Amino acid sequence: MIMPSRSTRNRAFLLSAALATASFSGTTLAEELRLITWGGYAPDDVVAQFEEETGIDVQVTLSNNEDMISKLRATGGAGFDLAQPSQDRVVGVQRQFNIYKPIDFSRVNTDQLQPSMVKATQESTELDGKFYGVPSVWGTSGLIVHSSVADIVSDYTDLCDSGVEGQVSYRLKRPTLIGFAFAMGMDPFAAYDNRDEYETIMTKVEDKLIDCKSNVKTYWTGGDQLLALLRTGEVKAAMAWDAGGWSLNAENPDIRFVAPESGALGWIDTFAIPRRSENEEAAYKWINFVMQPEIAARITNASGNFTASKGADEFVKADLRDAYRESFDDAAINNIKWYPPVPPGLETMEGQVLDRVQAAN
Repeated sequence: MIMPSRSTRNRAFLLSAALATASFSGTTLAEELRLITWGGYAPDDVVAQFEEETGIDVQVTLSNNEDMISKLRATGGAGFDLAQPSQDRVVGVQRQFNIYKPIDFSRVNTDQLQPSMVKATQESTELDGKFYGVPSVWGTSGLIVHSSVADIVSDYTDLCDSGVEGQVSYRLKRPTLIGFAFAMGMDPFAAYDNRDEYETIMTKVEDKLIDCKSNVKTYWTGGDQLLALLRTGEVKAAMAWDAGGWSLNAENPDIRFVAPESGALGWIDTFAIPRRSENEEAAYKWINFVMQPEIAARITNASGNFTASKGADEFVKADLRDAYRESFDDAAINNIKWYPPVPPGLETMEGQVLDRVQAAN
């Protein structure tokens, strides 16, 4: 069973069938919605129901962040009526290429959506007082913990507790830096615009991770590797994605995904309207249709990730629903630290920190 990492999703994307066909003189074409999205976000049965209820033909192109940006940049925001970029890949792209148009929230049924996710998406997609994204599908990284150490590990820095020495794994990637910073009582996202302050935070995290090295069984690099370590019990606590923890929980109820006390780290894939969309009305109809709880649950069942639809977990398949509810109550949802856009230069600094941690004895 493979853990659905963001990088894996980026590598494994499929490019689907083509753009809308051209019309010829005197012929009236059926109304259509041209959607560019991720695999699993537009299941065939959901598309069929939308088409039946609205009479709108849906043309789906499967993609990823880089491909969406490339296609929309090449056409100046044409070719599609609705896109689904991640929330931290909207503002920088819009500022540079002007490929989206602002969201008209009067046309979005926000009563269906988790308020904290609407707020987080608005904050991360705001440019010049306008918002460019509506929350759609989301996921987090946090802790995967065996019940035998559940009383020890409830936050990222607990991975450094002597009670789990040699039984811990996490990646040497930026989510580890961010998670440890929050668990140490700092707010790295608030320091994004202050390079000196951010460097101070990273220095403290670097020292902590170096001190923690004796606890680490291995720094995992692939989802299959980590799942195997957790299955065999070689690793009892790890920092990883929620979907991986839920898949392990289905195999072994003693293994759970835990939202850390300082907050899980969250990403949101959005709905965004391309600047030269030819059918905005259909785009808003799709947004409001798929965010109905019963429809959104079918997207979760297809993709393995939950949506911003409020109450949709009621309709998700039982094993996934129960694992989700055990991980996230309302307080844990509201405590998620959503990734904002990363300012230029910070990832280089983080890479240098990670290199020093790796090299330290």
